[in-house]
Amino acid sequence: MNTTVFVGGGRITSALVVGLRRAKHQGLIVVHDRNTQKMRALQREFRVAVEHDLQSAVTRADMLIIAVRPAAVAKALDDIAGCTGASRLLVVSLAAGIPLKKLRPLLAPQVRWARALPSPICCIGRGLTAVTFARNLSHPDRKRVRKFFEQVGPVLEMAESRLDAFNAAYSPAHGYHALATLGQAAQSAGLDPKVALIAAAHALADAIHNWRESGQNLSNLLNESATPGGTSAATLAGMDTAGYKRAIERGLAAGIQQARANARR
Repeated sequence: MNTTVFVGGGRITSALVVGLRRAKHQGLIVVHDRNTQKMRALQREFRVAVEHDLQSAVTRADMLIIAVRPAAVAKALDDIAGCTGASRLLVVSLAAGIPLKKLRPLLAPQVRWARALPSPICCIGRGLTAVTFARNLSHPDRKRVRKFFEQVGPVLEMAESRLDAFNAAYSPAHGYHALATLGQAAQSAGLDPKVALIAAAHALADAIHNWRESGQNLSNLLNESATPGGTSAATLAGMDTAGYKRAIERGLAAGIQQARANARR
């Protein structure tokens, strides 16, 4: 049985574990974290195996997933480099912004590398994961990484140079932020809080679900739902005049800049 070891037991590890459980993942999942209480909580809540000793975790791993904050990646890899057997590993980094050219020198040259950016929505099996691979990574290893993340949602393989833009664009935080903002605006317009949130959720989630399920062209749907002279058209025009598109563009640019700042640390 294949064993996947997570180094880091934070939010994304928890989300992946939940999604993998829902998908009836057949391999063994092991979590190592320096925080003993965090490991106990994961063991209790998600029934995963935990490994307090990093050397033992590395020894057990068929695939090692680095799931610590970007600022902690260098220290984690330095610790792993001192473990016997580290050079045989297939390592997948989940750290946003840190490219393979910075990761690879931190472990032995024989280590096989990939990067993945899974969404926390993987906890319900509807996550979206971007993956990119070191040039010399074998086809079987690439397939293995893709199949692992496909258990919790669609997987997109892309050039590493595009990962920062993807990371800025795909976050579920956009949906939560848009829902909260539209709901607050609807409440200010006179709706009670509950109805305002329901209306905003329908406008966002159900419309997007219709686009995904119907297969229709997005421009056509937008034109049909916002006919000239109608309420929707006037609402969208007001948003655009206020700088809606520019605000989104500036937000994505700030996210990309932060990812690149993480890589320089």
